[in-house]
Amino acid sequence: MTSVLFDFNGTISDDEPLLCAIFQELFAAAGKPVSDEEYFDRLAGLSDPEIVAVWLGRADPALVDRKIARYRERAADGSTVDDETRRAVLLAAEHGPVAVVSGAARSEIEPVLAAAGLRDTVHAIVSMEDVPRGKPEPDGYLQALELLGLRPEHAVAVEDSPPGVAAAKAAGLRCAALTRSFSAERLAGADLLAGRVDRELIRRLVSSA
Repeated sequence: MTSVLFDFNGTISDDEPLLCAIFQELFAAAGKPVSDEEYFDRLAGLSDPEIVAVWLGRADPALVDRKIARYRERAADGSTVDDETRRAVLLAAEHGPVAVVSGAARSEIEPVLAAAGLRDTVHAIVSMEDVPRGKPEPDGYLQALELLGLRPEHAVAVEDSPPGVAAAKAAGLRCAALTRSFSAERLAGADLLAGRVDRELIRRLVSSA
């Protein structure tokens, strides 16, 4: 048995450009605009509260709430999860329990999974509310392993960002990283690189366990 632990933003949900646009809107209104380059260099892959704290230099729960609301407005229909990703997650569930480990809010994750027909396939969700420290710390992955009753050698992670890869490796997991948001050089800590989540990637991950 090999369980696949998926990151959410940029991995199951192909939404990093959408996230960047939402934070650009919110940070511009807060008086500190962020460029695409700055977002992907410094912020992408962190939890929502950490993104706000890093960029604004302070916590702002109200701004995080506005981000969540805008994301739900634009992505809750499941349109950021394509058919091949959906089939890949379903295939992963045939080999072991599937989890989502994310720095996003549960109220963002669950509607997207439900609309994509995946909510009942995912055995555990670890969101930003569930752990004291977000990626690159391993807390989320360690909690997912605990919830599933697994040791690290019986699971693999799929990520799309340097903080996510660092978190997975710190938890003792093998990790595949997607190169659609970051260069291969920035994802060099991963064990495997892939262009997207598809059934071939899942087959490679479970066959190499």
